Amino acid sequence: MNLNSRTTLKDKKLQEPMKILMIAPQPFFQPRGTPFSVLGRLYALSELGHHVDLVTYHLGQNVSIRNVNIYRVPFVPFINSVKVGPSLAKIPLDILLFVKAIQLLSRNKYQLLHTHEEAGFFGVFLKYIFRLPHVYDMHSSLPQQLHNFKFSNSQLLHRIFLALENLTLKTSDAVITICPDLYRYVQKLGIARSLILIENVVEYARLFDDPDGLLSDVMDVNRVANRIKVLYSGTLEPYQGLDLLIDSAVQVVRQVPTVLFLIVGGKPDQIAEYREKIHQRGLEDYFVLTGSVSPTLAEQFVEYTDILVSPRISGNNTPLKIYSYLRSGKPIVATRLSTHTQVLNDSVAVLTAPTPVEFGRGLLKVLQDRQFGERIGRNAQKLASEKYSYSLYLQRMQKVLKSIQSTKLN
Repeated sequence: MNLNSRTTLKDKKLQEPMKILMIAPQPFFQPRGTPFSVLGRLYALSELGHHVDLVTYHLGQNVSIRNVNIYRVPFVPFINSVKVGPSLAKIPLDILLFVKAIQLLSRNKYQLLHTHEEAGFFGVFLKYIFRLPHVYDMHSSLPQQLHNFKFSNSQLLHRIFLALENLTLKTSDAVITICPDLYRYVQKLGIARSLILIENVVEYARLFDDPDGLLSDVMDVNRVANRIKVLYSGTLEPYQGLDLLIDSAVQVVRQVPTVLFLIVGGKPDQIAEYREKIHQRGLEDYFVLTGSVSPTLAEQFVEYTDILVSPRISGNNTPLKIYSYLRSGKPIVATRLSTHTQVLNDSVAVLTAPTPVEFGRGLLKVLQDRQFGERIGRNAQKLASEKYSYSLYLQRMQKVLKSIQSTKLN
C-alpha cells in the first residue's frame, strides 16, 4: 500500500532530523481507530523530516511511507486477529513487542522513543535503560478501557493499570492526548511534565495514491440511486450504537419511505448479527451493509451520501469519522454525549439523547428540512477549516518535538 509523498512544510525550515523508535501495540495497518492515528503520526513525522522505525504486531497491511521502516513481531500462528480494546491475545503479542523493541534499541542509536497505548508502560523502563526521551501517545485511559470493554471487573487489575498509567504520565517527557476529554483528565491529575492535545484530524483517505475499488463493487448503486442515503461508517463494536440506529430507523422509514441506511465497516460475524436484527424488524429494504472497505472507498461513501450519523452510546474519545464528517459539509446527526460534544455543537450537528426515539427525531429533522441540513453542513465545514486543519496538526507535532529537543539541550 503506497502513500502520497506530498510535503506540506517543504518551504519551511525543518527541525534537526531525529531517528525515532515508535512502538504501536496494534495490528498495523488496519482501518480502525488507533492504527489510523498511528498512520497519521508516521506521515506527519516523515513530512517533518524525521526517520521512524515502527515496531508493531505481525498482523496488518504494510504501508510505504518515506523515512519509515516497519518491524513486526514474529508470526504467532494461533493469533489471526486482535479485537478492538483489551484482549487476552494482546498479552503474548505485547511480550514479543517489548523484546523486539529492546533488540532495535540495542542495535541502533535513537534520539526519541514514541509509544502508543499500553506500550507507554514499556516506555517507563526503556527510557531509563537506554537514556532516551519518551513521548507517550495516549489514546484512552487504559484503566477505563477495562471497564468500557467489560474485560475485567477485578479491582486489583484496575489498580495495577491505574498505577502503571500514572507512572507513565509522570515519567514521560511529553504526553499527547487525542481528544479534549482525555486532555482534561490528564490535566486534572497534574502529574504530566508536558501535555498537548493533537486531535486526529488527518484526511487519511488522501494519504493513499490510488483509489481502492468503486462503490459499485460493494453495492448496487443503480438500485438505490433515488434514495435518500444515511451513512454510518466505522467499526461495529457495541459501543458504536448500531442497535440504537436500527431501532430508530423503525419510526424514520414510516415517515420517509425513500430513506436508505448505509452501514460501511464491520467484520463478517458482526455483519451477520446486524443483518439478523434488521430482518427481525422488517427493515431489509432500508439497509445496505457493505462490510469493511478501504479508507479511500470509505471516503467515497461520505461524498456519496446525504446525511452522516454517529449513534455512539458510550466512550470518551472523539470518533475519527467526526472530523471527516465535518469536512464533508453534509448534515450530521449524533448522540449528545461527551464523545461528540467535545467537538460538535448544536450549530454544526443535530445532537440527540442516546435513545431510539430521540435519535429518530433527529434524523427526521434533517430529512424533512433540507435548508436546515444545508445550514449546519456549511457551519461544520467552517469549523473544520478553522479549528481542525492539518496544518495545525503539524504545528502541534512540531511543538512536541521542539520541546523534547530543547530539553535535551538544557
